[in-house]
Amino acid sequence: MPLSTQLSAGSVQPAIFRLGKMEGSMAHIVPFRALRYDPQRVTPSSVVTQPYDKITPESQDRYYAASPYNLVRLILGKHEAGDTDRDNVYSRAATFFCDWRRQGVFLQDSQPSIYVYAQRFTAPGTTTALERRGFIALGRVEDYADAVVFRHEQTLAKPKADRLNLLRATRAHFGQIFMLYNDTGEVDGLLTQGGTPTTEVVDEYGVLHRIWRFSDPSLIELVRGKMRDKKLIIADGHHRYETALNYRNERRAAAQPVGAPRERSGGMLRTLETEEAPYELVMMTFINMNNPGLVILPTHRVVRGLDSFSPEPFRSTARSYFNVEDVDPSLNAARATAILREAGHVGTAILAATASQVWLLHTPKAPPEMFPGLSIRQQYLDVVQLHKVLLEGVIGLSEESIREQRNLSYIRDAAEALAAVRSGSANIAFLMNPCRIGQVRDIAFANEVLPQKSTDFYPKLLSGLAIYALE
Repeated sequence: MPLSTQLSAGSVQPAIFRLGKMEGSMAHIVPFRALRYDPQRVTPSSVVTQPYDKITPESQDRYYAASPYNLVRLILGKHEAGDTDRDNVYSRAATFFCDWRRQGVFLQDSQPSIYVYAQRFTAPGTTTALERRGFIALGRVEDYADAVVFRHEQTLAKPKADRLNLLRATRAHFGQIFMLYNDTGEVDGLLTQGGTPTTEVVDEYGVLHRIWRFSDPSLIELVRGKMRDKKLIIADGHHRYETALNYRNERRAAAQPVGAPRERSGGMLRTLETEEAPYELVMMTFINMNNPGLVILPTHRVVRGLDSFSPEPFRSTARSYFNVEDVDPSLNAARATAILREAGHVGTAILAATASQVWLLHTPKAPPEMFPGLSIRQQYLDVVQLHKVLLEGVIGLSEESIREQRNLSYIRDAAEALAAVRSGSANIAFLMNPCRIGQVRDIAFANEVLPQKSTDFYPKLLSGLAIYALE
């Protein structure tokens, strides 16, 4: 399958791949000519950001101050009092993007490439240095029904509408969708980086991010061949992936002549001699799920604002569904993590902490009726036990209130969660073990989904290291 590099000098289209037959149920990987910040114009560390959904108001201000070309102005600009349908955060993003391209702030690589992406870091609460490696390329946007791309979390309409408005305005993808695949290491072996990275950045969490560009057609074709039989799981970026799906469908509908036969969902255009449409592809970072640097952190839950909450009735009711053991109420975050890790070796383990009491909940015994529509594999996951039994069943939060986070906050740091209840600003905190990658894989491949914030892959993939412009 020859790799074509017949791209015009001004084109931002992916490389042309001519296929002997229509391909389905397979991962379709494409190199591209990324737009990247010109290091002669900007300092890379001053312009890249965390993913948009991890940007707090405080970090947004910090990014704005770091550089007039910081990517935050494109992916999460500030709303202004005089915003209108024509002049708003999305139109300003499109203007900035157009201006920066014209000014040469972004440079486009000369050849279709894939980009090795390595992150060196120390996971929170540990002292061991790790490295997570993968590669950035374009992947075909697939319907979930095609059984190529699998999700493991639900999405919400509001964030997807926001991202779709941005994509319509800018016609570009600024961050990567984090995709997992299963491999023995062959793909990584093909992409062993050497020499000086093309980009090197240390982020605000001390994570070292490095990029190497590979443009050799024969090497790219080997990687594409190795990836062809892979199934992909969305680790991070569910909203952005489904936004890309919605945008693809919009563009297909607009391009469809009246009365023409419907195009197959696989994404190739009507003739095999035609270049694949840019909107059929989205930028992804592909990481082997067996990579030793793949880290999932727990996301703890903190319940606030319940006028009728009382610790003793909670403990009494919880005993109907778990074995409940008293724990030293003065424990710190490190001790809490150690208790959870030890108890988690034999099954479900959740720590419930109030202002003056802490309990370990284990050995679940809730009846199946508390898990309507959920498989056995889901029923015994810690996060499902927490949501269905404790949050909904014992405390009485509705699914809607949980989804809208009316009384619920998600906190990564166990010390912060404990401090919230000890200060009296929260009713109860639930500390958890992280979801395991095997559980994520099994849930996704079974076409099931977990509650929101079930996984926290660390570290995040930076936005702005590479940009895929559709036009």
